[in-house]
Amino acid sequence: MKRRLSIIAAAGAAALVGPLALPAAAQTVEEVGAAVDTVWVVVAGILVMLMQAGFALVEAGFTRAKNAANIVMKNVMDFSVGALIYWALGFGLAYGGSTVGGFIGYGEFFFNNPDRSVEWFFQVVFAATAATIVSGAMAERTKFSAYLLYTPFITGLIYPVVTHWVWSGQGWLGDLGFVDFAGSGVVHLTGAVAALAGVLVIGPRIGKYDEDGNPVPIAGHSLLLGALGVFILWFGWYGFNAGSTLAAVGQDFASVAVTTTLSAAAGGVAAMITGWTYPVYGKPDVGLTLNGVLAGLVGITAGTAAVSNLSAVLIGLISGVIVVISIIGLERIKIDDPVGAISVHGTAGIWGVLAVGLFATDGGLFTGGGASLLGTQAIGVLAIAAWVFITSSIVFRVLNAIWGLRVSEEEELTGLDTMEHGSLAYPEFQEAIVASSETLD
Repeated sequence: MKRRLSIIAAAGAAALVGPLALPAAAQTVEEVGAAVDTVWVVVAGILVMLMQAGFALVEAGFTRAKNAANIVMKNVMDFSVGALIYWALGFGLAYGGSTVGGFIGYGEFFFNNPDRSVEWFFQVVFAATAATIVSGAMAERTKFSAYLLYTPFITGLIYPVVTHWVWSGQGWLGDLGFVDFAGSGVVHLTGAVAALAGVLVIGPRIGKYDEDGNPVPIAGHSLLLGALGVFILWFGWYGFNAGSTLAAVGQDFASVAVTTTLSAAAGGVAAMITGWTYPVYGKPDVGLTLNGVLAGLVGITAGTAAVSNLSAVLIGLISGVIVVISIIGLERIKIDDPVGAISVHGTAGIWGVLAVGLFATDGGLFTGGGASLLGTQAIGVLAIAAWVFITSSIVFRVLNAIWGLRVSEEEELTGLDTMEHGSLAYPEFQEAIVASSETLD
């Protein structure tokens, strides 16, 4: 029996690592380790790419059925257009190998370096994540063509500059000591601030506010799709966070998976309780709970490798509370975000970056490290938010003036599936509604 298990284990190793695992006598320890590291990072990147499906399901589920196909198209194009732009320009500006004063990189444009292929692949899926956050916040009233024109700017310029600051090894924020292990600020805050800039230009959906300016609930068409999307995102987040070790050999990525799990779980519980006790809801709201899980994931992403398990739980609990308060608060000041993306990725993203300065086992305020790291983290938040908001606002306002961001009133009321794409996500369902309406008339 033991011999059989040994044979099975050896066969599994050969299948995983491939030909590199077989001629072991011809391989050095370093070469085998490098092969294992490559497999780990590529698999982690695939998990992160799967998050695009999660985002599509969350956004579609939290919005109305008449716009579901439009949501799918935007998420497909986020990755498709984003990957091409990142190949041609974005990767070079982020990790080109040379720097202009620690602000922006250059080199490796139209990427064609096999020695860095694993690095490019892992980074492109992160760039696509930042871009897709904008889609949800601006859903149900944005021209598809205008969205296509904006996407290249975030994946080709805005996001790469931020990554150069923090992750390139040459950027000014990284040199300052700023810590963001997997992207609470670099990815999530960037996407959320860009989304906020877009929402401020395009305005709320028709019917979102009554004559007195009070918010009117607009229910999404499928909490089931939304929940499935959250579970897929949670699954993919293990690639996002644990994969950010960028190696398997000699790296404690299992502890990263633990802190990721604890924060997400705590975020979901805290959001459920907050919504349950909040006068606006008064019940354990499903949508808020799902967003609480995502907030917990966003909140831990910056410090997932730098905090204890107990700190991860505390970070998640606070993430779950503040995301509910943020969703309600933004809605009241007429910032219409159909899926809660700005709160999940922005509010929780800011908290996640600052939480490193509070809870990091090495340098955190609450662990005896003083306030220095917290100050550096705050500088990073302000710098990222300022850069992204200014550049995104310029892009959105120019596009709005030249092209127009928003669909017509007729298009918005009819639905973007029909008016923008000439197709329906649920043809039988929606045709039945039209037939029923005509019968009543």
